[in-house]
Amino acid sequence: MIKLTVHENEKKGTIAPEIYGHFSEHLGRCIYEGIYVGENSPVPNVKGMRKDVVDALKDMAIPVLRWPGGCFADEYHWKDGIGPKDKRKRMVNTNWGGVVEDNSFGTHEYFELCDQLGCKTYINGNVGSGTVQEMSEWIEYMTFEGESPLANERRANGRDKAWKVDWFGVGNENWGCGGNMHPEYYADVYRRYQSFVKMYDKENPIKRIACGPSDFDYDWTEKILNRLFTRCYDHLHGNLDGLSLHYYTLPHNWDHKGSATDFTDEEWYITLFKTLKMDEIITKHSNIMDKYDPKKILALIVDEWGCWYDVEEGTNPGFLYQQNTIRDALVAGINLNIFNKHCDRVRMANIAQTVNVLQSVILTEGPKMVLTPTYHVFRMFKYHQNAELLNSFLTGVAETGLGENMVPEVTESVSKSKDGTINVTLNNLSLEGEREVLIAFDDLKASSVEAEVVTGAMNAHNTFDKPEVVTTEKLDGVKITDEGIVVKLPARSVTLLRVR
Repeated sequence: MIKLTVHENEKKGTIAPEIYGHFSEHLGRCIYEGIYVGENSPVPNVKGMRKDVVDALKDMAIPVLRWPGGCFADEYHWKDGIGPKDKRKRMVNTNWGGVVEDNSFGTHEYFELCDQLGCKTYINGNVGSGTVQEMSEWIEYMTFEGESPLANERRANGRDKAWKVDWFGVGNENWGCGGNMHPEYYADVYRRYQSFVKMYDKENPIKRIACGPSDFDYDWTEKILNRLFTRCYDHLHGNLDGLSLHYYTLPHNWDHKGSATDFTDEEWYITLFKTLKMDEIITKHSNIMDKYDPKKILALIVDEWGCWYDVEEGTNPGFLYQQNTIRDALVAGINLNIFNKHCDRVRMANIAQTVNVLQSVILTEGPKMVLTPTYHVFRMFKYHQNAELLNSFLTGVAETGLGENMVPEVTESVSKSKDGTINVTLNNLSLEGEREVLIAFDDLKASSVEAEVVTGAMNAHNTFDKPEVVTTEKLDGVKITDEGIVVKLPARSVTLLRVR
């Protein structure tokens, strides 16, 4: 039997709610049709935002939403997205499908969406093709409460009170679509641009995020931090709050990523094996950050992660529309447990993307909406938000897999909510056979336990015709014994236990 030991009195840090964040880019049908349909749409909406999507995201307890990109941010000029909608500039989205972007969803609409969701804001500024002046004026337009030409322009456009920007990304993927920069050059660019992200609201300062590395590029992290911390950055001075990190799980490679639904046993294990690399990537980047920031003031922001497959047949290749199966549920469960375990450094993560793009939590088609297996995992895991990570570890775990792609049978994380409830999330990565786990505490004698699970065939997924093939189900057979709690994890499953 596998044993999960939980030292319930040893707290390892607070799990930031933003770890369960999301990402909405102007890409395919994520914003338009997915989130925003306009006020005149027959689809039920509130000020243009789809009511069904907003309600679902609120039920999932979405904590923060990143916008407008992604690579789209590198060519987005914010002034094109304000003012009367019939007078806004149209543009070509050169990164994603070459479609015309009418800018009917802009700054005001984004803040309206976040207000409806009750979530924090994370905006990416344009460093790739934008100017310092443009970024500076956007900050003033959004956050300055006093009298100024830009604040008055905001008022003329219907918003009197300044908004709160919680996080601001100074550029995106500047090693790639954001300008193909060298790390030393970007570090200097960051120093210049962040100087003009003014803190007009001293009580609610904006947290500034620098463009960090792509997956295994440890050289970028080393050179960025060396440049920033040894050239005029002897200490943080509040000029740098986070460093981004992007890592996507691809079963194969960028030329042939593999199908989202038609895959083999071997591809199941390849995908999970590559997903588990997230722990190594975070650990190694964190070790570099520790050299320059031993007090862990600087956050690691994993603001793009998730599975990337070949697009669904018959869809625009530039729209990145893919289905979502039990395999994706496991990918979500694995990553979220890893983020929890690294909560001392990882303080925000944003799955790519919210609706209709990549590993989305929601799919839409006209008036129809489907919740994906990934959605159900996020909804189960929401209890970890703002809870205290507990010291926990597994023993007796064997490996499962095929060939070189061996993975642990089970992964986990454990937290304690403010009301004293202990949240245990467990993933059974095996394609075949349940796994029995004994959860043992130091002193706690459980009086009750509730358990639910997301499971199914490895390629099980929800469609518009069959939207509840994969849902959250109650897990029966959980026993409270003298030794602890015994639970049997179904094969291919993500499980939550709430212990009181």
